[in-house]
Amino acid sequence: MPSSSSKSKLLDLSHTIEHGMITYKGLPAPIICDYLSREASRARYAEGTEFHIGKIEMVANTGTYLDSPFHRYAHGKDMSELPLSSLAELESVIVRATQRSARGITPASLRDLNVRGKAVLFHTGWDQHWRTDQYFESHPFLTADTAKYLADAGAVLVGIDSFNIDCTDDGHRPVHSILLNTEIPIVEHLCGLEQLPDSGFRFSAVPVKIKSFGTFPVRAYASVTF
Repeated sequence: MPSSSSKSKLLDLSHTIEHGMITYKGLPAPIICDYLSREASRARYAEGTEFHIGKIEMVANTGTYLDSPFHRYAHGKDMSELPLSSLAELESVIVRATQRSARGITPASLRDLNVRGKAVLFHTGWDQHWRTDQYFESHPFLTADTAKYLADAGAVLVGIDSFNIDCTDDGHRPVHSILLNTEIPIVEHLCGLEQLPDSGFRFSAVPVKIKSFGTFPVRAYASVTF
């Protein structure tokens, strides 16, 4: 437990969602506009009082987002069914994969790490390409063996700062299939993982409590005690 003199710092690990921004090649960008502008609102309120009501049209896979089992499986838990205990204040470890020799991150990267009951975040450094064409091409990913290892070893959430946790060279998605089948949520498009210590922090990524959605943006962050 932290001592009485310890302090904590919150570190933002999320991309900002902006109008016209492409998160996933082939999916539309969000459209952000006014539903009610400040100017138009003045007719509804007392003199000197005005409000803004915004409107956004977007696909669920926008910005930094979380996948629930429903994203992959019709009978899996959706956003509204995920317990907060599986998403917030999770004891966590980070896997450094910035010096990898291949795109696929293997179970060897997890050697000597205790992941049971923890969120496991993979730091690839790929977020440096965010909002460039390079971000969508030749991105790092986890291998199927790594996903199986994480599921068997008791990880409770897996995140990555890359375009996709799976290889997208073909239509197979073994990592999504393995992790979501064992009710391990996935967070993709993280950023700023270089700020984190290797362990000793807590991770949170909580989406809106929405029915019949398997994916939704999150404000992912870490609480670091020092």
